[in-house]
Amino acid sequence: MEHRYYKLNFQGSGLELFRIKLVNLILTMLTLGLYYPWAKAKTLDYLYNQTYFEDSPFSFTGTGKEMFKGFIKAMLILLVFYAALIISMRFGEDHPGWFLTGVLCFYLLFIVMMPFILHGSYRYRMAKSNWRGIRFGYVGERKVLVGIFLKGFFLTLITFGIYGAWFQVNLRRYMLSNVRIGNANFVYDADGMDFFLLNIKGYFLTIFTLGIYWFWWQRDLYRFFVNNLRLEQGENKALFFNSRAEAVDFFELIVLNTLIVFLTLGLGTPWATTRTLNFVTRNMLINGYVAFDELEQAQEAYSDATGEEFSDLLDFGFII
Repeated sequence: MEHRYYKLNFQGSGLELFRIKLVNLILTMLTLGLYYPWAKAKTLDYLYNQTYFEDSPFSFTGTGKEMFKGFIKAMLILLVFYAALIISMRFGEDHPGWFLTGVLCFYLLFIVMMPFILHGSYRYRMAKSNWRGIRFGYVGERKVLVGIFLKGFFLTLITFGIYGAWFQVNLRRYMLSNVRIGNANFVYDADGMDFFLLNIKGYFLTIFTLGIYWFWWQRDLYRFFVNNLRLEQGENKALFFNSRAEAVDFFELIVLNTLIVFLTLGLGTPWATTRTLNFVTRNMLINGYVAFDELEQAQEAYSDATGEEFSDLLDFGFII
């Protein structure tokens, strides 16, 4: 079995992304926001196509039409939620119990919805991600994810945030370990205690050094995420991911990106985005062996973008 290093790199430019973002902004404004799903699809299409693994680009096959349908569904559900909250507030003017019950139910429903949103977002984004014509896929079960999320949220709440490290690792482990590309699967085997200690160390050393250690903390967080990830194909074939980024690299990335965005009043955001993607891919070492020529199309198509658009509307981003 051949053991070798694999190449991952990002070739996009800030100027090209700026042009795409500018056109997207103009069209979104002219359509009073309705163009947003198509704008998002164009941006993702560009970023995917500029990211190469072994000289082959990734591709995003999602469409603005799919995401527009998801956007409308998500908006309607949110409108119902907020309408119910407003009604409870109006009744609450004379009946405080109604107001408190309405607010409590509103937030409880949002908490319960979160794992459904994460599940739907992952299913859609992975099903629309391709490499050499082979689809990615997320095969996690919704009810299992809901159980992990609600248990983790409850334990984090009653431990005043202490369980949060285990909650985050358990959630990430389940979701990433259920991501496939063809007939190969990712595995994430991080430990909650290690993550907890890493954050305790980072938090207190950042305070004691008046913020200086924060860049080492970011290095350790990135290293923790990357180094615990691998791709397996069968029993004896695997790729291992490792970070080679150092604290000084994070210092340069974060400080320069902040200056670029701040000094340009936000116009430099596309350059900050491309610098970040270049940084991530350049500092990720991938070695081992997987027979990519033996990858088989094994993941089903999926086109419901409701979870994807919900995550945008609630500013969840895409969690990895």
